Amino acid sequence: MNTDSLNIAILEPSEIIFQGLSNLLLKSGKHFQIYRLDNLSGISSTAQFKPLDFVIINPGQIQNKNKEFIAVKKSLPDTNWIGLVYTFYDQQLLSLFDKTIHITDSLESINDLFHKLINSENQIGQNSEQENLSDRELEVLKLLVTGCSNKEIADKLFISIHTVVSHRKNISLKTGIKSQAGLTIYAISNKIIQIEDYQN
Repeated sequence: MNTDSLNIAILEPSEIIFQGLSNLLLKSGKHFQIYRLDNLSGISSTAQFKPLDFVIINPGQIQNKNKEFIAVKKSLPDTNWIGLVYTFYDQQLLSLFDKTIHITDSLESINDLFHKLINSENQIGQNSEQENLSDRELEVLKLLVTGCSNKEIADKLFISIHTVVSHRKNISLKTGIKSQAGLTIYAISNKIIQIEDYQN
């Protein structure tokens, strides 16, 4: 992620809220390029011309469009998805976002959220370069975090259980993580798996 200039798309039907949020972001001291969207399909269209670092969406704009939203998210794996909340929404709907901000949040807390997301993305990029999991280790990791046993992984990948154990040791050594819960968080954070896939 290029932290010198960040592209933010906002999908919010209220002109007043869009302008207010845009002004807050522009006052933050960071260099943001802000795009206004009218609908979900506008996200993909905008992303063809500019890589989107953040997309801020009024959750009402994706109600009853979960599958469409998940498809758009999958097509842009490097984008952070933030819900802009100012009324009650079902928790399941809000769980589709990476983070949420509330209309009553201060400029400082919104800045802090962006700062944490930017640093997290940069840290993930550094970790990915250092660890270099092989393609086969990535396959084992994906199956491991979905709850497959060593035998099930061996059967699915047509390898021996001994080889699976060896791959698991290498994964733990490279990531520094031994628990399945930790590896699951690692896989989601590094976008090796999507959280929607893990929940299914």
